[in-house]
Amino acid sequence: MKTVTIKDVAARAGVSAKTVSRVINGEDHVRPEIREAVQRVVAELNYRPNAFARSLSSSRSYLLGLFIDDPVSGYAAEVQHGALLQCRERSYHLVVEPVEPQRPGWQDQVRASLSALQLDGAIVAPPICDHAELLALFAEAGVPCVLIGPSVPEPAAGSSSAAGAVWMDDRAAAREMTEHLLDLGHRHIGFIQGPESHSASARREEGFRDALAAAGVAVDEKAMVRGDFSLRAGLELGEVLLDLPEAPTAIFACNDDMALGMQITALKRGIAVPEALSICGFDDVASSRAAWPQITTIRQPNAEMAAAAIDILADPAFRRNSRNRAYRLKLAHAMVVRGSTGRVCP
Repeated sequence: MKTVTIKDVAARAGVSAKTVSRVINGEDHVRPEIREAVQRVVAELNYRPNAFARSLSSSRSYLLGLFIDDPVSGYAAEVQHGALLQCRERSYHLVVEPVEPQRPGWQDQVRASLSALQLDGAIVAPPICDHAELLALFAEAGVPCVLIGPSVPEPAAGSSSAAGAVWMDDRAAAREMTEHLLDLGHRHIGFIQGPESHSASARREEGFRDALAAAGVAVDEKAMVRGDFSLRAGLELGEVLLDLPEAPTAIFACNDDMALGMQITALKRGIAVPEALSICGFDDVASSRAAWPQITTIRQPNAEMAAAAIDILADPAFRRNSRNRAYRLKLAHAMVVRGSTGRVCP
């Protein structure tokens, strides 16, 4: 099968190869009707630019980096999937770089990676999207960034922030989930917090407290326990919550992996879910759908946020003016009610 070249696209569209290159690279000074014609031919011929040739003909690498602290989690898998698919659409390539700020010498590792890879841009996932020293390393290397779920997605007017941002409203989503439990009649609700280093944990807890306060329901501080977003934390903290003198009738875990761990602990003890205990999570990763009963959760648009971040980084205008507020996007969440939540037992 003959490989489609840029000359084939140019011939079919009736333009020069240079014009095709400008359209593919998102450059300015191409008339809208020409851009549309070239894009149509690119789709018709299923043309994929040669990344090596593109990098030789310009000062760009067409390589983007995803920097994340835990690349094997369910959350990370969805972010990577969304980023990879969009990179394919944009004719970029993606590398995944784990960053562990708790390890000595991590700064040197990041500097070495940035120097060797010559990235055109970087996506920085939570919680390291809020790590000031890491962001300073990107600025030092001149690598534009888009942050996923930062604690301050919309900098105040006059801010010097030069990063794009994509996020969802964790606080509103957690409030909505808590209201779901309240509507089912639950008044004694346990909460498994996320790690303090993760800003989303605090926002989800705020939403939980908001809903209880609005309903006039007191928070049982003894039923507030701190986890680290792992399955193990759900298993262990499930034991703690179920051993309370007055065990909760419902438990809201700050992510799906901890909710699954909590559910396993309940079932191990012979506690029926949701008949005797309702459990819900957050994220809507694969584990929430693999459990039985399936876990009620908040669908966080992880793949969509990663894809939006790729679109921002691929926009030439972003590299010229990354402070533009147009590069800060809020995406919608959705509550997914499944079999793990039910009405409180009388």
